Amino acid sequence: MVKRASAVFLLSLLATCGFAKDKTKNILPAYVLQAKTVAVVIDPSAGISIDDPRANEMAQKDVEAAFLKWGRFDPVSDPKTADLIVMVRKGNSHLMDDTMPDPRQNSGINPSNRGGSIGPSRGSQPDLSGDPGLGSSRQSSQTNIRDAEDLFSVFKGGENTLYATPVWTYAGRDGLNPQTVFAVTAFKKAVAAADKAEAEKR
Repeated sequence: MVKRASAVFLLSLLATCGFAKDKTKNILPAYVLQAKTVAVVIDPSAGISIDDPRANEMAQKDVEAAFLKWGRFDPVSDPKTADLIVMVRKGNSHLMDDTMPDPRQNSGINPSNRGGSIGPSRGSQPDLSGDPGLGSSRQSSQTNIRDAEDLFSVFKGGENTLYATPVWTYAGRDGLNPQTVFAVTAFKKAVAAADKAEAEKR
């Protein structure tokens, strides 16, 4: 009886471990791996840096060039027809007062149309400004840190980037550096890991 109970326990433990292992393999959804085209757009909430007014435009071009070099996804100009949409924003080391909204940048997807962290997005960040007496200063500090980082977010084609949750995000300093474009390199590694996980399932 004891042996039988032990065997049942071991089987349940193995089943639990196997389930956990499978969950970790779901790095990216299938539509990312099956995608052929990508549209690179500028974050509509990004501002213009006084020091470098064309920083976001250059980051957009650098990311498109990195995708061309990779060869996995073909960059297209129309986000409405792309399988994936990548939204970029160049970080600004200055405070928000030193930037102004960019009227020239494309918003990627019109709201009327349907549709640093490194890794799959887990939704919006929690509000950290709830401490009594520290609300405004804490929120301002978090905002300035966020705006200092380069941002690279991947969305499903056809989604409205103003409201949709990205499937994968990179946020960090120099992630859109023209020499390395590390955000694309990180995304490339995530895609390779997802490809490998899919192959192991077959």
